Amino acid sequence: MNAIASMDRRSFLVGSTAGVFSLGFAIPFARAQGAAGAVREINAWVVIHPDDKVVIRIARSEMGQGTLTGLAQLVAEELECDWSKVSTEFPTPGQNVARNRVWRNFSTGGSRGIRESHEYVRQGGAAARMMLVAAAAKRWGVAEAECTAANSVVTHGASGRKLGFGALAADAATMEPPKEIRLKDVKDWKVAGKGVKRLDTAPKVDGTLVYGIDLRFPGMLTATIRDCPVQGGKLKSFDAAKVEKMPGVRKVVAVDGTGVAVIADGYWQAHKALEALPVEWDMGPGGKTSSATIDAMLTEGLTAENVFIGTKIGDAKAAIAGAAKVVEAVYSYPYQNHATMEPMNATAVWTADRCEVWCPTQNGEAALAAAAEAAELPVAKCDVHKAFLGGGFGRRGRSDYVRQAVLIAKQMPGTPVKLIWSREEDMMHCAFHPVTKCKMTGAFDAAGKLVGLHMRISGQSILASLAPQGLQNGMDPVVFQGLNGGGAEGQFGYDVPNLLVDHAMRNTHILAGFWRGVNLNHNAIYVESFMDELARAAGEDPLAFRRKYLKPKHRAVLDAACERAGYGKAAPGIFHGVAQIMGFGSYVAACAEVSVKDGKLKIHRIVAATDPGTVVNPAQIERQVAGSFVYGLSAALYGECTVKDGAIEQTNFDTYPVLHMDEMPKVEAVLVPSGGFWGGVGEPTIGVAAPAVLNAIYAATGKRIRSLPLSKHDLRSA
Repeated sequence: MNAIASMDRRSFLVGSTAGVFSLGFAIPFARAQGAAGAVREINAWVVIHPDDKVVIRIARSEMGQGTLTGLAQLVAEELECDWSKVSTEFPTPGQNVARNRVWRNFSTGGSRGIRESHEYVRQGGAAARMMLVAAAAKRWGVAEAECTAANSVVTHGASGRKLGFGALAADAATMEPPKEIRLKDVKDWKVAGKGVKRLDTAPKVDGTLVYGIDLRFPGMLTATIRDCPVQGGKLKSFDAAKVEKMPGVRKVVAVDGTGVAVIADGYWQAHKALEALPVEWDMGPGGKTSSATIDAMLTEGLTAENVFIGTKIGDAKAAIAGAAKVVEAVYSYPYQNHATMEPMNATAVWTADRCEVWCPTQNGEAALAAAAEAAELPVAKCDVHKAFLGGGFGRRGRSDYVRQAVLIAKQMPGTPVKLIWSREEDMMHCAFHPVTKCKMTGAFDAAGKLVGLHMRISGQSILASLAPQGLQNGMDPVVFQGLNGGGAEGQFGYDVPNLLVDHAMRNTHILAGFWRGVNLNHNAIYVESFMDELARAAGEDPLAFRRKYLKPKHRAVLDAACERAGYGKAAPGIFHGVAQIMGFGSYVAACAEVSVKDGKLKIHRIVAATDPGTVVNPAQIERQVAGSFVYGLSAALYGECTVKDGAIEQTNFDTYPVLHMDEMPKVEAVLVPSGGFWGGVGEPTIGVAAPAVLNAIYAATGKRIRSLPLSKHDLRSA
């Protein structure tokens, strides 16, 4: 790994001519361009040491989801190297720009890390292997077809001669890259597709892994910031004289017209000075907003006529109007915080000629763009160095903290300044999981068949908040995650002859953002809780009812989960609930086992089945499924952000609790890859966590919970 925790002053100064800061890994590939006989870059993805050690470059971010190991497996598989000698490093987005975006996408989110880059990273490994084989064949004077690579060794079949990758690296680096590359068949994988140990586990266990908040540079100062409590508000005034003589304080500065920061020798000094700093705010029009006013706006949207249509099959309204039986229910989902354990932070060094940033980010290129804009420098004179993330969940896809770090560093030219947000700042200035309400209406004909379904979502648009250029004629397609399209190819899992899914966009001043699982989380609750209600209204078992309407792949994962869980065979006092959804390219389902005694909920076990099409690391998938339930159940049990006078009220874990270890159920993951496609893993199963539990609670108590969090509900039996 190419991150460092500390360095001496000499290391800081070396290479700092021409405005280039060599802060340990500012030029990350210097090792690969060294003297003859040293480390060699074969291509952008593969670097080989003389002792056969292999460094694989990973452009995506690592935040605990295992993408780093999975992508390394794919490169190593095609490279045919010795997995025990593999390590990784992050290229920088600046290097990517300089090399015509050879690493392509630096964004890590939407469970896209592997599923959107697997082909070209595998090609990188295969191309490097072919160049090594070509170098060996040339040295021996034989045909390349007579040579093979395996376990970091190239062998000439006829003579038995062998050369290690390290001995061939210098020659291979000069070979012409192949024009045609053939990738292995998945059935022939030896490293990919296997549950190998993660490459980042050991340094996490022994404490040597470096997160952004750990970075230390010679002469570094630390800053912390307070932004207007109401999003969209402004900084009115502050009295720096009251704190600028406090111990360790170097400077008090306004930031971007919305905040004020204290720069000091250390974090605690900066934090205490900021606490004591008199500040006045202009809260703006958002200051009049409350949870009650937001709820009223969402309720109005449930019956509004001006809406965006996501899916329309047949005529759902006519089917409902002529139905023998109609079932309706209204659900709601609150704002929720990402609440990463590592608060937002970034370290920046700025001069008039160069700006460099070190930070945990999910989008290196967006961070680079933000840094360049704040630095008022061309992108070519800036770079961003990724650190490991102490939690991302979508929050670190935004680069607001990077922009702030650079603006603050500009006040101290040539000096490394680390910006660290306080927990309170982090909790109040998130881009939150969007708040929504949903009216579900289902229609049965006289024979008891489900013939119509109308799903009206009223709520915020993430794209309208963060990326309005992504709107399609004003519509936000992200709203319809898991709900798009009917028929055999559509995401929506149920075959209903008349289906209407629409959205009344209702935005507030509170930013909506990409939160792990995104809109799939509440969409799964709305659909799967209501399917349970429809089953009960039809007098049918919830699983049997679903199976009648589910498409084959959706039904397969639900069957797999229920079979492993022993659906319908629970012990006395234990109740099952089920849910399924399709999102992020994968089919997922869950069967939850719960008990409710004297109103106290106990989630005993959740069995989750997933079909991601292709499996790169089964052990990693199992852990991601379990981790997704930690996050999803925390949200279901406790996750709610409320608004008072325009500001988020929950500012720390005392008011925004998360799941405790003794509350975590046993999670069993069932992998049912059907092949032929590449789905995501880190996010889809979050969607089925809450509805499976909610449906099990109904089975246990007869109470239908239609809003979260569960902690605000009385779960004693109806």
